[in-house]
This record gives sequence, structure tokens and C-alpha cells, in this order.
Amino acid sequence: MTLQQLKYIIEIVNCGSINEAAKRLFITQPSLSNAVKELETEIGFDLFLRTPKGITLSVDGAEFLGYARQVVEQAGLLEQRYLSKKPSRQLCSISTQHYAFAVNAFVNLIRESGSDEYEFTLRETRTHEIIEDVKNLRSEIGILYKNPFNRKVIEKLLRENRLVFHPLFTAKPHIFVSSQNPLADRPFVTLEDLQDYPYLSFEQGEYNSFYFSEEILSTVYRKKSIHVSDRATLFNLLIGLNGYTISTGIVSADLNGDNIKSVPLKVEDEIQVGWIANHQIQLSMQAGAYIRELKAVIQLYGLTLTE
Repeated sequence: MTLQQLKYIIEIVNCGSINEAAKRLFITQPSLSNAVKELETEIGFDLFLRTPKGITLSVDGAEFLGYARQVVEQAGLLEQRYLSKKPSRQLCSISTQHYAFAVNAFVNLIRESGSDEYEFTLRETRTHEIIEDVKNLRSEIGILYKNPFNRKVIEKLLRENRLVFHPLFTAKPHIFVSSQNPLADRPFVTLEDLQDYPYLSFEQGEYNSFYFSEEILSTVYRKKSIHVSDRATLFNLLIGLNGYTISTGIVSADLNGDNIKSVPLKVEDEIQVGWIANHQIQLSMQAGAYIRELKAVIQLYGLTLTE
């Protein structure tokens, strides 16, 4: 087992395919495949499950990857300290529902990284894809929410995929509206107040289940409903159509300006936001730093962290 083989495995996981990893590593695909097979023969188990749709880590492979990342990180620190080599290229990948605080923390992570070279990835994506990304280790961390409606379904999926949910905070539901919306200055709103306004939500693709909705109260009937795929479009439509969406109440003026207001929604519900990770994997230093930045940002918004 060599350090180069460990780097190969990490790159394959980051890319999601052997072909793409071979291109990034500037070696041929057969050479990379042979290196993986030699390592699998040496350790006595398959690191990857090969299917017509591609490759995914095996259960043993996921555990192996955690150790491989630690070894490669420590080797980089040794080289930097004793061989006067520049710091290795920093890597970190996060998948998240569409939360401004997750982006704030990501910005802070990059600013504080102090690295001349890095390759960080932030995927604002669908709920099911977040779980798949973390399951297959395309991302080290996923950020999503649970509430009384979706809890059993989400927790079942996490158990089946060997993922653990770590609570960050619990929030009362709010709506986001344009600052020009007639509801913007209300102390709170009810569902009845909203019935004539367009409702905006993030579409969930082929996994369009009520349980995967990013917005609570997904089963409530709306006369006017619009599905979007990204946060910028949603905010533009909030302004252009006087629509609303439901979220945690955290809106970032730094990222979104002063055009969006948060108003409490008077319902008996709550939103518990947390991060998920593979329980067999020790987080990289960059992922650990992201969690710390995430907690710091949440506290800046005046929310209490869940211990």
C-alpha cells in the first residue's frame, strides 16, 4: 500500500468516476484501474461496487477512505513542515439545502483557509441528492432539516445509508417575502393571510415526495404554486410576483440585500436543521473547520446551538 494509491482512491471518490479521475491525475484509465485492483487485492476486499451506472464505495471502502484521507493529510503536513514544501491543495465538498447561513459559513471557510491552492465545492441541491452525495462520499457533509412531518422518513433513510444527523439549531417557521409585499411589516402571518399570494418552493426532481420538500407544510393546498431550482431565481420571483416561501427565518443581507424580509408564520411546527455525515468517516480538517464556521454564523444570527 502506497501513499500514491491512497491519493488515487481519494481522487476517484472526489470525481465520482475512474475515467474523470484519470484525466485529473494525468494517467491512463487502465493504469488507474490496475492500481485500484492491486490495492484491493492487497487489502483483501473491494473498495468500489461496479455497476452499469458507474462506481460507488463499498461499506468497507467508505471506512477505508476515512483512514486514507487522514494519512494523506498528515503526510502533507509532514512534507510542509520538514521538506519545506508548500501546503497541499485543500479539498472540501459540502451539499446543502438552500440556506443562506450555509453559504455564509462557506465564504468564511475559504477566507480563513490561508491556502494558495484549494478546490472547494458547495452544492445547493435537492434533499435526496444531499443524502446520496454524503452516502457516496461525493460530499463529506450534508445540511438539511427534520420536522415532525418528515422525521421518520428522513431518519429511516439516514439509518439505511449509515449516516448520522447532528443537530445545529431549531427554528420557528417564517416566510420570506419582498420588502414591498403588504405582509412584510406584519408581526406575524397565518396560512389564511397567504392564500392569495404565489407560493414558491424548490423542486425535488424525480424524488418529488412531500417528505423531501425543503419547505414545511408541503401538503397544504395552494391556489398559486411555483417550483424553482435555485435560490437566486426564487428570490427574484419573490420580488417580481409578490410571492412567498417558508424557511427558518435566517436571511442574509450581505448575500441577498435588503429586498427580502422574514416574517414569523403562526403555525404549530418547528424546523430542526443539522448536518449529516457517514458515521464511519472521520471528517477532514477542512470539513471540521466548516462545521465551526457554520456554528459561528448561526450564533451571529442570534440562534441557540443544539448541544
